[in-house]
Amino acid sequence: MAERLFLPRQSRIRKQAEYSACYERGRRYHTEHFLVFVRPRENGACTRMGMAVSRKVGKAVTRNRVKRLLREFFRLHRALLPEHLDIVAVAKKHTGAADLSQERVNAQLLPLLQRLPRLHPARDNGSRDRD
Repeated sequence: MAERLFLPRQSRIRKQAEYSACYERGRRYHTEHFLVFVRPRENGACTRMGMAVSRKVGKAVTRNRVKRLLREFFRLHRALLPEHLDIVAVAKKHTGAADLSQERVNAQLLPLLQRLPRLHPARDNGSRDRD
């Protein structure tokens, strides 16, 4: 039987304070449909992901579809991520999110995902973050 891929609860950002920390102290990366915030975690072992899709993106059906596409992307590509980051993907407003497909999400986010280990190398245990 094939390996079952899933996105466990400890791999998700759930608290407002954690989202705020990513927004305020995270590094921003832009794609056509997404703004991605990446912040190194000081004491975290696994990379966590979060998402934000505002009402300006569209009605509930559209917003939920965008969230499903993002969750699926992170679920399938979690093995490519370094083990110390918080990542928040924010859907941009009025960018044709209703027409997004999994292939387009992959095409936009996969190049960024592959650059993350180089842009945010794992820190040594003795080093401290400036935050």
